[in-house]
Order: sequence, then structure tokens, then C-alpha cells
Amino acid sequence: MTATPDIPVVLDRREGPYGEVVLRRHGTLLQIIANGCFLMDTSDGRSERLLVDAAYGALDGRPAPDVLIGGLGVGFSLAHAAAGRRWGRIVVVEREPAVIGWHRDGPLSGLSAAALADPRTEIVEADLVRYLDETPDTFDALCLDIDNGPGWTVTEDNGGLYSPTGLAACARVLRPGGVLAVWSAQPSPEFEGTLRNAGFRQVRTEEVPVARGVPDAVHLAVRPGWRRRGVSP
Repeated sequence: MTATPDIPVVLDRREGPYGEVVLRRHGTLLQIIANGCFLMDTSDGRSERLLVDAAYGALDGRPAPDVLIGGLGVGFSLAHAAAGRRWGRIVVVEREPAVIGWHRDGPLSGLSAAALADPRTEIVEADLVRYLDETPDTFDALCLDIDNGPGWTVTEDNGGLYSPTGLAACARVLRPGGVLAVWSAQPSPEFEGTLRNAGFRQVRTEEVPVARGVPDAVHLAVRPGWRRRGVSP
């Protein structure tokens, strides 16, 4: 069966550790659906690239910073991080083995093959919340793209990641002056307040206009520590 502009075709459907995940083709697009919730597709990628670029831009000029990316998705963030030499170590945490498989030897491999072959790249199959609690590693930037935003999570237990306790775990894996970048399907002034209350500084939101509806957003915050000259908290 061939996908048409109006009828999506399921390429793979699997029952994962957190429910059903589906990869489908809709015209020229590849789409990921989790438990019936549309997550992302290959239509654009501007906001995912902004997630990586904004995190790098908010850093303090340290050479070859290490980045932790929460969520592999369709691979836009990983591919963009690995496309240049500015990042050092690139670690991606993805909890769905099906998504990892779609990238390694499935329909999404065309988007991420070069990034996966990059020696700086490491893919970790794990729940991000648990990984943050258990890893001894630290990073210069943490880019989160595992939900549709702080108020629209894929699974209920992800909500804790955006709570004071979850943000404390994010801060723990960030080096002093490290940057937290959070992708969201819409801006959230409430989340900005939560970030400030959790002790983050230089909190701001960058928006990406979309064809219809509210813009995508990237929430940025800095763990207190090193400070660039002339930049106030």
C-alpha cells in the first residue's frame, strides 16, 4: 500500500515498555505516534535545530562543550548537533527501543546515519528521568525534547521532570554555567517561573512561528556558576 497525501500508512507498530509506538508515512513525511499521541514528524525541524543552537549560544564560550539530548525522535536534534564540530561529546537518551531501531536500520536511518557514525555520538536506551537520577556524568548542556511541553507530556510520569524535583535532577547533571533547553509545543510563562524558583538564572523563551496556531518554543535557563563578563544573572 502506498501513502497518499490524505491516508497515512503504518510502517511499524510495536508495544514498547511505555505503551504503543507507531511509525507511519503520510505522503512524504514520517511520523511518530506514542499511545495515540502525535509526537513529531519530518516536516520541518526548525524548532529542534533551535533547541540545539540556542543551548550552544547560551553557553559561556567554553570549547567543545558536551551535550545531553533527551529524546531521539526523528533525529533532527542529534543530526544538527553532529553536523558541525562545535560540540564535544553528544549523548542521546531514548527510552523506546523501537525508535532507536528505526534510526539504526529502519526508515529513519537516512536522517541520522551520519550522526550515529560520528565517534562523538552515544545512544543510551533508558528512561531519561531515571538516567538523570543515576548517571555520574555531567554535561555543559541538556536539551529536552521528550514531550510536547511541560504541560503536555507523553506519559503521566514524565510530568515530574518539569517539577522542582525533576529540575533539580537536571541541574545536578549540568556543570556550573551549564544550559538547560526545553522544547515545547507552546510557550509557557508558568514554566519560566518554575525554572526561576528552581534556582536557574537567565531564564528566557525563544519562539518559532508555525503555519497555524501558537508558535513552538524553546525554554532556556542557566545553572548558576561561571558568568560571562557583562552578563547579569
